[in-house]
Amino acid sequence: MRRVRYESTGGPLLLEEAPVPEPGPGELLVRCEAVGVTLPVVRKVTEAAEPIPLGGEIAGEVVAVGDGVTRFRTGDRVTGLCFGHGYADFALLHEAMTSPVPDGASAVDAVALVRSGLVALGALTAARPGPGETALVTAAASGVGHLAVQLAKARGAARVVGAVSDAGKADFVRSLGADDVVTYGAGSWGDPVDYALDAVGGELLTPAIAALAPGGRLVAYSSGGGTIQAYDLLVGAKSVIGFQMARIARGKPELYERWRQELWQLFMEGMLKPAVHGEFALEDAAKAHAVIESRSNLGKVVLRP
Repeated sequence: MRRVRYESTGGPLLLEEAPVPEPGPGELLVRCEAVGVTLPVVRKVTEAAEPIPLGGEIAGEVVAVGDGVTRFRTGDRVTGLCFGHGYADFALLHEAMTSPVPDGASAVDAVALVRSGLVALGALTAARPGPGETALVTAAASGVGHLAVQLAKARGAARVVGAVSDAGKADFVRSLGADDVVTYGAGSWGDPVDYALDAVGGELLTPAIAALAPGGRLVAYSSGGGTIQAYDLLVGAKSVIGFQMARIARGKPELYERWRQELWQLFMEGMLKPAVHGEFALEDAAKAHAVIESRSNLGKVVLRP
């Protein structure tokens, strides 16, 4: 089979031939039809001390199962998070991290919706939105952000503001249901909001906090780091909530599954529409990474083995 790897930090992505892996206990072997490209994986290529397997969301058909697998069988269409080599023709999924792809949905739909949607829905839930409150979503055109905009509306937000890096993304974000769109460098982000979902971090934390109304909440789910001044919170009785999807997946599997079902229900009802910026062949994985690195994507970036 074909597989993408790299040999050194920041090194080029290489397409190689590799043996098809064998599923171990509790694992499924999946023929990959779609692979989601994420910012954390792109960052690891350029920042990790040692080369890592390129994993992430995958979707496709189960072609073999390991001992102890009870929920799936060969021929099932599934999606899940791959912790090994996912940029490949075949990849392994742990049964606990796998869910079925319903009839009427494609593999591309699955990788654009499930993992990114879980993060967006989890961050939104952590904000504890009330009926009629107003919301701000940073990185509003990203794979997670464009779903967060739609979910905030579906959860009853009276006004949703999308914050983006480039004004050229404004029409796309408005098409998702955003009432207003602002750019990061703007002097003001408009009227204050009740809660903000931040996927960027770093220097953007300060203006995101400033955009909150008194008593507002910011949910930070970025891997971008950053520092918040305590005074900025005290002066308006504002709060910051950290959200990590892995904690939910490991510690609250029932909630994780309930969120997955909610996402598919909203998708089937036409209330949640994942957008795909582009589909790239495995040999063009470097081009897919370049789109993410440049922050030019509108929606999800997908590899198609």
